[in-house]
Amino acid sequence: MPKIILEHVTKRFDKFVAVDDLNMVIEDREFITLLGPSGCGKTTTLRQIAGLETPTEGRITIGDTVVFDSEKNINISPAKRDIGFLFQNYALWPHMTVYQNISFGLENLKWPKDRIRQRVSEMLAMLKIEQFEKRYPSELSGGQQQRVAIARTLAPEPKVLFMDEPLSNLDAKLRLEMRTELKRLHAETDSTFVYVTHDQLEAMTLATRICLMKDGVLQQYDPPLEVYNNPANLFVADFVGNPTMNFLPGTARVLDETHAEVTVLGRSFLFESDAPLGKPEGEDVVLGVRPEFIRLGSGGMEGKVYAALPAGMETTVQMTMGDQLVTSVEFGSVDYKANSPMRFEFHGQGLILFDKKSGKKLGRGSATQR
Repeated sequence: MPKIILEHVTKRFDKFVAVDDLNMVIEDREFITLLGPSGCGKTTTLRQIAGLETPTEGRITIGDTVVFDSEKNINISPAKRDIGFLFQNYALWPHMTVYQNISFGLENLKWPKDRIRQRVSEMLAMLKIEQFEKRYPSELSGGQQQRVAIARTLAPEPKVLFMDEPLSNLDAKLRLEMRTELKRLHAETDSTFVYVTHDQLEAMTLATRICLMKDGVLQQYDPPLEVYNNPANLFVADFVGNPTMNFLPGTARVLDETHAEVTVLGRSFLFESDAPLGKPEGEDVVLGVRPEFIRLGSGGMEGKVYAALPAGMETTVQMTMGDQLVTSVEFGSVDYKANSPMRFEFHGQGLILFDKKSGKKLGRGSATQR
């Protein structure tokens, strides 16, 4: 199975830079999600690896084969890169049955008939669609069509499977089902999956590593929980997490290698980092606090409940303190009245200190009110 290496890959459309000097390594059998807002370069990156888009500069290697090199004029066609591509719109042949849709590509590859029958049966069983073998796409639901499209893509045993927002046409319940199936399929097939999405929940739940991009530039490339708990900058922290992180503007004075005096919400805190602090470009900082690190009902800060949003398993509580809106998540079936007073405090080791000017993370740790 192949490792995929991108070295200094850049793609320009006239003066617009879609992907800017991208370097990344996709290890064998990983499930990588390319994540980011519309226009960030994630689909262009996928298409360049697949050979559907030609990079302006750089080098791409799949396994032991260099499939693209701008300096050596190497550009191997998509058909020879041993990949599968799953599109957003399924692209099933309407006049063919489920069986024929899955077997069509194998027939073009000149597989023997008995091997085609065996492989199609394996795919039908793996995707749990045996009963639809003789049906046509128009007789299937969206989720069933998606399973057929996945089966057809996996049938030729590609080394790498590329997926470009394949679940975006499905409703919420089906998306959850298909996320579960894709994760199971990845474990069963031992293939490398590369998946484009703008949905951070899909990226968090599916990936072994997330490649988060903004304006064609790689922002962070790490396992999902590392991206969530240890974001590299303000953009990453804001993009990943729902409800989003609280960003509290303030000032900081570095005391020593791992301690700083931080002033936010009109109060002074001792910030203790679990690693040496980065050097701020000035005094202005932003303290990032995930909603789960705000404890309600105790502590030295008091605000007013702006809104409480109970969802059964958890309740999202928004509070105002001066002109600052602070969001907390409390687990369990609770509710609070609007405008009622609420004491709260920071707790835990997961608070992030950012430099306001550069947006870079300075440190991660705890904040104790002084």
